[in-house]
Amino acid sequence: MDQQFINILSEYPAGKKEGLLPILQEIQKERGFLTEDVLADVSLHLNLPINKIYGVAAFYDQFHFHPHGRNHFRICNGTACYLFGSSTFLKELEKQLKVKAGSTSRDGKFSLEIVTCLGSCDQAPVILVNETYYTRVTPGDLNKIIHSLKDKEE
Repeated sequence: MDQQFINILSEYPAGKKEGLLPILQEIQKERGFLTEDVLADVSLHLNLPINKIYGVAAFYDQFHFHPHGRNHFRICNGTACYLFGSSTFLKELEKQLKVKAGSTSRDGKFSLEIVTCLGSCDQAPVILVNETYYTRVTPGDLNKIIHSLKDKEE
């Protein structure tokens, strides 16, 4: 266990399950993803079975179990976004980024994730790239976003 992780755990009383979500959120924020070792340490700290912790982490879209690319695309597949063509954008992203949904490109530059909702249904379709929301995305917007990020990477 590194010092940063120890500091996060020390902010929450041992054995208090109420700390689970905040602990996982802080670890996710600092490390970018959760590992089996981290979940085991949280399990010991909170005195909760590891399968319960994994179940909670797997339930929420905000938690990840593998590293993302430097540019992480989240494409909304909620009803409104789907009706406005998110599935077409997904196929285009997979093609141009050379990465399948749920994975990271071999070079680590891009990752792609399908999410249930990004909370902007009135502005569909919506794509979140890193921490930037793109709303009412058109095919032209999508190409600009991709080329802008590829240019930054080169």
